[in-house]
Order: sequence, then structure tokens, then C-alpha cells
Amino acid sequence: MSVGTDNLRAWAEVNLARLERNLAHIRAALPPHLRYVAVVKADAYGHGLAAVAARLMRAGADVFALANLDEAAALREVGLGWPVLILSAILPGERARVPALDVMPTLSSVDEANAFADLAARRGRKIRVHLKVDTGMGRLGIWHTQFEELRSAVAAAPGLELAGVFTHFSSAGSNDEVTETQRRRFLKAVQPVARPGLLIHADNSAGIGSFPEGGPFNGVRIGLLQFGVRPAGGTFLDRVHVEPVLSLHARVGLVKNLPAGTRVSYDGTFKLRRPSRIAVLCAGYADGLPTRLSNRGQVLIAGRRCPIIGRVTMDQTLLDVTDLPEAPQPGERATLIGEDGGQVLTVNDFARAADQVAWEVFCTVSKRVRRVYTRDSAT
Repeated sequence: MSVGTDNLRAWAEVNLARLERNLAHIRAALPPHLRYVAVVKADAYGHGLAAVAARLMRAGADVFALANLDEAAALREVGLGWPVLILSAILPGERARVPALDVMPTLSSVDEANAFADLAARRGRKIRVHLKVDTGMGRLGIWHTQFEELRSAVAAAPGLELAGVFTHFSSAGSNDEVTETQRRRFLKAVQPVARPGLLIHADNSAGIGSFPEGGPFNGVRIGLLQFGVRPAGGTFLDRVHVEPVLSLHARVGLVKNLPAGTRVSYDGTFKLRRPSRIAVLCAGYADGLPTRLSNRGQVLIAGRRCPIIGRVTMDQTLLDVTDLPEAPQPGERATLIGEDGGQVLTVNDFARAADQVAWEVFCTVSKRVRRVYTRDSAT
């Protein structure tokens, strides 16, 4: 149900009750010893960090994972006390903010460990850290055969406290062989240091498909799934009922009739093959509709699928609404992601048409698209 959207040109509805229910269902399906690491980087995948974090805190997330310190500062405005893990490298000029924000940096090198040890000594307080192991992703993390060097550097620093160790699977959900190789490398590196209280995590929503029953793992990073989107590849979480949290809408700005043969769109390359009724949508690539949707995407109006024609432009997109039983009116709602009249366009439908991944779809819905939060309570 739309909430306060009558005067909005484009908006995203975020159902926080569904988010809370999703967390509850996911947690119920996980082994009870696993801690729920809620990944809410990139403005909670475009859903809005403040509102999402507040609801996840209420729902009982154990740890929050973010990309950088600015995101961490925004989360601390919402609530104190929750453990916060920074997943990305922290720049030298940013390190002084870590103690004040009470966050756990990710360390990938001995040099980083030494720098944070010096900072802890200067501030006279301990800094809790996570160590990342590169098992084949090739991004952050110390190479798995060199892990002991990093662990020893942290152990030798009185001001550093080892709070967790983790890795990231490069092909979770798409290449089980690669994932298993990475898991074996990680287990070999981390097994000697595993102990109660040390958060050991490797799996995200997709990687948990190969989650072993035994072993030292006691945490799982949940991002996309908590927003109601299943990643590629089967996992034991496939049986979990999750609901899509975000839907995306825009208004029809103008409807006009054009004769066959008319060239439409910004570049004039699309030629109408028949007399057509065209609706001009009040959203374009500045709102999060990529140009790859040109001539291939679909939008729902009055429960019917209407094709995008011509090139998506910055502020407007053309739709062929000729086949609708009744012409839409200016101001009528169109749905780009979500349900209308029994028809559904999922974020994965949108992503396939746009040649994107679901994470990218969420993150590219721009700030000028208002987030409207539903207020129904979770059950």
C-alpha cells in the first residue's frame, strides 16, 4: 500500500515489517550457535541505513557490517553498543576515528596491524580487530599461507584484541568447487586459533549453501537475503520464507498518441511500427533506471506489463501502453519492481533486463527517489 506518495514522481516503498519477519525466519533456520552479522553497507543496499538498522536492532541482529567509517558514524547515530565490523580497508588518515566510533577494523597486513597497535598505545585503549584471510578472492586479506604472520603481529600488540577472523568466497552459489577450495584453505589457516568468543565467519547468503555442520564457524553474514532476495545457487535457506522488502514506483507524467513511423527516444533510433499510445514515465537513469533497460525493460501499469521503448534518458522513460484496455492518466502509478494487480516484477527480473546483479539494482536507486517506509508492525 502506498504511504504519502501522491505528490512523488518516483519513490521506493520499504516494508520494515517484512524486513523484521525475514530476519526472524532466517535466524530460525540457522544453527542456534551462529551469530547474525547484518550487512548494511551502501545505505543498507539502498533501503536506507537509519531505518533498516533501527529495525534490525529491534529484531535482534548480533553484529553490523559496513563498508567504511562514514557509514559507521551514521549507524552510531541510530544506536550504541552493537558490535560494528568495517569490511573495507581503512585509510591511514581515517584510522584515528576508529576508537571514537568503537568499531572493529579489518586487517589484511602486518603494516596495518602495527599502525593500529601504535594508535591503541597512543590512545591508551584496546582496539578490537578482525583479520581477513585471502583464500582466493584476490581483494582484501592476507594470503592464507601467510596468515600466521598477521596473527602473530596482533598477538604481540598489547593494544589489539583479536575479535574475529573471516574470508570471502569469490564464487559462492555459482562454483562449488572453488568455494570448497577456499573453505579448506580458510579452515587450515584458522583452526589453530579457533576458540570460544572468537567470531569466525566465511559465509554470506549464497555461500551458506556449502556450510559444514562441524568446524569452527559461529557467524554468518546476511545481506541480500534479509531484503527478501535469494542469491543464485541453492542453499538450505531456500526453504526459508522471505518477502521482498523494497518496491520501486514512478508516476506517468504524460500520455500521447503518435502515428506509425514516428521516431521516438532521445537518439531517434526507435521507430514505431504501428499507431501507438505512449506514456512518459517520470523516472530515468538519474533515478536508477540504467540505459540498458532501453527497448528491453518492462513496467507494470494497472496490472499489465508495458514495454520500455527507445532510450532511457536522465529524467524520463517512454512506455508503449497501446495494449492497455484503458489509457493511463497523468499521475497514475507505474511499478518497476514489485506487485501490481497480481503481476510481479522482481528485482531479479529488473536485474536480468538491465544486465546487472540485484545488489547493483538496489544500490543505484538514487537519492532523489524518496524512500517511503511502511509503518505496519511485524507479526
